[in-house]
Amino acid sequence: MRINYDFQELRSFVAVADLGSFRAAAEELAISSPALSRRIDRLETMLGTRLLERTTRRVALTNVGRNFLEHARAAIDELEGATLAITEMAQRRVGLVTLACVPSAVYYFLPPVLKSFTERFPLIRVRIIDEGANEALASVVDGRADFGINFLGDQEEGMDFRRLYRESFVLATRRDSRWARKRRVTWADLKDTALMTVARTSGNRLLLDLALSRAGVRITSSYEVSHVATLLGLVEAGLGDAVVPRLAMPAATHPTLMAVPVTNPTVQRTLGLIIRHGRKLSPPAEELVRLLKAAAIERSAKG
Repeated sequence: MRINYDFQELRSFVAVADLGSFRAAAEELAISSPALSRRIDRLETMLGTRLLERTTRRVALTNVGRNFLEHARAAIDELEGATLAITEMAQRRVGLVTLACVPSAVYYFLPPVLKSFTERFPLIRVRIIDEGANEALASVVDGRADFGINFLGDQEEGMDFRRLYRESFVLATRRDSRWARKRRVTWADLKDTALMTVARTSGNRLLLDLALSRAGVRITSSYEVSHVATLLGLVEAGLGDAVVPRLAMPAATHPTLMAVPVTNPTVQRTLGLIIRHGRKLSPPAEELVRLLKAAAIERSAKG
């Protein structure tokens, strides 16, 4: 016999059997009682036997119905399990995750995380919007990015800001510079130094200028660029020194560059994961968020 009943007919039969009522089963399935009756009639017609005994007061399973109920449950469980497994596999293994990230966190912090993510999800494409703080925030607000890493967004309406990493600004210098042997320097030490800086439109520059203005400190610049990564390239080339977020610095084992803490005042920023209210992340995006949090915790533990 060719089996030509559908999944909804099986679900309808199981619902009536479980609830003992056509009316209750129809409410549970969000269909009308006549529509439910037609489903049961089709199923019984196909099987060529009665599954349910119906009276004005109750609904009872026939002997065949009791036997068929066990098989119907098993078929529904197996089909639902297979459907969920396929859906999960599709969501986890193929697709696109778009991350908006301030450039100062892209160069050294992000790559190890992405490597771990790709090992687990080799078919997931990752698009990185590596723009300044304002542009990265806007890309999350307008939905171009699934989520972002930023130090802006905690006051943005309709945005969740989940703290990720608290860091200080440090002096990026060469290992052969006059600052290399100091455990720390003050802004007063740097007052006669023409530092290289990012442009005034940069979010990092705004943070620095605000903090230094409150402390009555002024700095002069010799070179002005758009991104922190460019500053590090200039420092490495021996063109001068720069104050950058610690997260932008390479590992302590870097052969040329090193970080020296800058105090009086110590300027800090808080990086966070920014996600629009109500946005449900895909399983791969959630996994990337988990890996980012773990990396931030590890980085904080190392100081």
